[in-house]
Amino acid sequence: MEIYQHFRKEEQPFIDQVLSWQEEVGRSFQSKLTDFFDPREQFIFESLLGNHPDFTWKLYGGNEEAERKRAILAPYYEEIEPEHFELTLLGASYPEKFVTLSHPDVLGAFMSLGIKRKKLGDLVVKDGVVQIIVASEIADYVRMNLEGIKKASVQFQEVPFDRMLSSDEEWEQVDTTVSSLRLDTVVKEIYRMSRQKAALFIDKGQVKVNFRIVEDPSFKLEAGDMISIRGKGRSKLQDVLGTTKKDKYKVVISRLK
Repeated sequence: MEIYQHFRKEEQPFIDQVLSWQEEVGRSFQSKLTDFFDPREQFIFESLLGNHPDFTWKLYGGNEEAERKRAILAPYYEEIEPEHFELTLLGASYPEKFVTLSHPDVLGAFMSLGIKRKKLGDLVVKDGVVQIIVASEIADYVRMNLEGIKKASVQFQEVPFDRMLSSDEEWEQVDTTVSSLRLDTVVKEIYRMSRQKAALFIDKGQVKVNFRIVEDPSFKLEAGDMISIRGKGRSKLQDVLGTTKKDKYKVVISRLK
């Protein structure tokens, strides 16, 4: 299909899924609530649906700034409200003086229960408190089964959304140039390492692009791609602004402080 040429090959199954939802809603006149999308999936979803006259749609993850969001696709005449997304905010405290918890620690505890990432929204670990947005259908399961994270005992309870913590993430933005948009070249620039070391991280499966492991150093990045290296944090190829007279790419990159 012509539509595939605008996206990466590995994204075709997700594209097919969105198109099947569109067909299903158009046939049944029943709205479709999805699992959580990462930012790249949100971009694809928006690109495919656009301003289609037969449908209305919305993305929401607890607030407008949320990184991970569920989508609702509905017939054009329906009104979509925040409560339709079936989100639950869960919170638990832990003894910060005695236990240090990180985002990966908490996420790993959820995964150990057999919970899929697509059922989990944004996660904040801050000041002795863990908060996570989950699909409402798993909230009771989490409350009953997640009792410990690392060495900390926890008891998750539902929290009103007006008590949601902000993540306090700070991003540093830089304008620079790169010789190509290859993954190893951009990683080299962002993380200030040699291209050989960047390639080694990639070969070992320690680099993710848009939350998926990429093991090909020549993988071509695009504006908006999120990059992360295990133990070295997240970054983003914010924009590609063209080329210089020496055929280098002018890019805007941002990195989580």
